[in-house]
Amino acid sequence: MRDITHKQISLRTARAAGILFCSAATIETIRKDELPKGNLFDVARAAGFLGAKATPQLLPHCHPVAIDGMELEFEFLDKELHTDLFGEAIAGRTGIVILGEARSIGRTGIEMEILTGVSVAALEIYDMLKPVDKALEIGHIRLLEKKGGKSDREKYFSTPPSCAVLVCSDSTAEGKREDKSGKIIKAMLETVNAWVKHYAVVPDDKERIQHQIKEWVREDIQFIFTTGGTGLGPRDNTVSAVQELLERDADGIAEAMRVYGQQRTPMAMMSRGVAGSIAETLVVTLPGSSDGARESLEAILPAVFHARKMMKGGGH
Repeated sequence: MRDITHKQISLRTARAAGILFCSAATIETIRKDELPKGNLFDVARAAGFLGAKATPQLLPHCHPVAIDGMELEFEFLDKELHTDLFGEAIAGRTGIVILGEARSIGRTGIEMEILTGVSVAALEIYDMLKPVDKALEIGHIRLLEKKGGKSDREKYFSTPPSCAVLVCSDSTAEGKREDKSGKIIKAMLETVNAWVKHYAVVPDDKERIQHQIKEWVREDIQFIFTTGGTGLGPRDNTVSAVQELLERDADGIAEAMRVYGQQRTPMAMMSRGVAGSIAETLVVTLPGSSDGARESLEAILPAVFHARKMMKGGGH
């Protein structure tokens, strides 16, 4: 199974739909509650719930998720009500529309669960109607919407945010050590469609760090990510250099990074990383280790890009 430990825990939602086509006579039988197997929709709803819960047992690569809420509704197919969902293919046909919605707080989406729920509900309806209708057909099962995780990326920024990566390391600046964390940060930012305009290496010296950050702020670089100098060592100067420049603290960003890291290593509590704004630029200090930098970014991307809108006067 695919490793999803790097994904953020967030609210995930999904909506799906499908149709069980049947004859007009069958619809009338349902309306009159005259089916030989009894109540139709309560049983189909229960079957859909069971199917959704069994999704990981049916699909080998599907991770188990907690289904925190799920609804299944049934409607008789109506051209005026359902053409927007299914198009003109339903014209002149009769049947039952199955609409489902599910919610979960977790690391991965819940679309497969709701699609399975709709599918199993359709199969249950098929089973209950087959004694009275020999022309049943299941079709048009589709995902209508999913939210959470990568699906929400567009709401955080409409155009690629401009970014700069500043590696703060004496040994790297002297050419004694190859930079790895800065390159990881750059690659991760580009993966979420950010524009990395600048990448620079400076010694872990307060004046050099502040000088470079001030230049990028004057250029109106929207986001500056530093790496290195967040520990407790005598030459870990990045945090104090950035703190002196910040006009507004964004403690929640640093807290999110530490909490995420703490779930992976107890060493995360040693990070003194900070975040905050200077004018309309957000500065975030990341650890110097490759794993620390990667995990810290995993904790805040892409939601951190919403800070630009807030700094320019927009709301949450």
